[in-house]
Amino acid sequence: MSLREVESRWRVYSSRLYADAVGAFIVEGQSARLSQAALETLAVVAYRQPVTRGQVSQVRGVNVDSVMKTLSARGLVTEVGEVGGALQYGTTTEFLERMGMASLDDLPELAPYLPELADVDGEGR
Repeated sequence: MSLREVESRWRVYSSRLYADAVGAFIVEGQSARLSQAALETLAVVAYRQPVTRGQVSQVRGVNVDSVMKTLSARGLVTEVGEVGGALQYGTTTEFLERMGMASLDDLPELAPYLPELADVDGEGR
């Protein structure tokens, strides 16, 4: 067992040696893998939170209602507020724990992987 700090709280973790057995016991048949769509949606929420479903759909270019329900059911995203009648979502402590992060500050920088803003806007250089 090990003790880790996550969002100013302490959590007990099992040894990596027994992670498979402990995970199987806790999940009891549930699939722990996320689809590519779920991973992409989760990334948008993580980096842009708080964010509405509509905003996530706009970034991804597809409807994300069912994916957001899946992520919410798995405890990875949660409602964090409301703006203009639309619910806003953010990641949970469960998300941080599964990603092995203490806070959202541990998310890697996206800048090296993004095109220049002018290229995205179609203005070119």
